[in-house]
Amino acid sequence: MTETNDQIQTGAVPAASDVPAAAEGQQEQRRGGGAGGRGDAKGDRRGGGGGRGRDNRRGQERDSEWQERVVQIRRVSKTVKGGKKMSFRAIVVVGNERGQVGVGVGKAGDVIGAVRKGVADGKKHLVKVPLTRTSSIPTLSNGRDGAASVLIRPAAPGTGVIAGGSIRTVLELAGIKNVLAKRLGSKTPLNNARAAMQALEGLRTHKETAKERGISLEQIYS
Repeated sequence: MTETNDQIQTGAVPAASDVPAAAEGQQEQRRGGGAGGRGDAKGDRRGGGGGRGRDNRRGQERDSEWQERVVQIRRVSKTVKGGKKMSFRAIVVVGNERGQVGVGVGKAGDVIGAVRKGVADGKKHLVKVPLTRTSSIPTLSNGRDGAASVLIRPAAPGTGVIAGGSIRTVLELAGIKNVLAKRLGSKTPLNNARAAMQALEGLRTHKETAKERGISLEQIYS
C-alpha cells in the first residue's frame, strides 16, 4: 500500500527550486521520523525478545550440564477403596560430573511423569563431593542405609570405577574416575544408592580435617 501511494507521475513532480526549504525539512522529518519510529519499535521488540532468548539460553545451559540416569523403574500398586491403583516408581541419579550428585525417587501414573519427578527430587538432595587432582576421593568412607552398607576407598590413577549397580552410577555422575567400591549388605538399588550418597557426604579433605582437629596439615601426613 505504501509503495502504491508514493508512486507519482513524472510530469507532476516539481523542480527542486520550486520546493521551499521548509517543506523539504518537513518531508525529511516525516520520512526520518517514520523510519526511526519503526526502527525503534523493531529495536525494542528485538531487544525484549533478545532478553528472553538469553534467559532461555542460560536455563538450557544450566539444564544441559546435568546428566540423568534411570536406575530402576518398577510398577507398584496401592490398595484403595475401589480396588488397586497402579502407578510407576522411578529411581533417578542426577549429577554434573564435577562433584555434585543426587538421588531422587518419583512416583506417577506414567513412566515419563515418574522420571520427571525423580529428577526434580534428585536436584533437591544434591551432595558436594570433594575430588582430588586424579579424580578420586581423598579418604576411605563408609555409608549405610537400611540393610545396605557400602565401602568406598580411593584408587590410583588409571584404576577406573570398580563398582557395580546403582553405586557405580552414583560415582560416575559425581565425576569420580578412580575409585574402589564394595557392596556389603542388601542388593536393593535404592538403599545402595542412598548408602553411597551417605558415604560421599561424609568425605572431608585433609585440609578440612586438620582445621577441625586444630592441627597443621603437615601433621596429618606425618
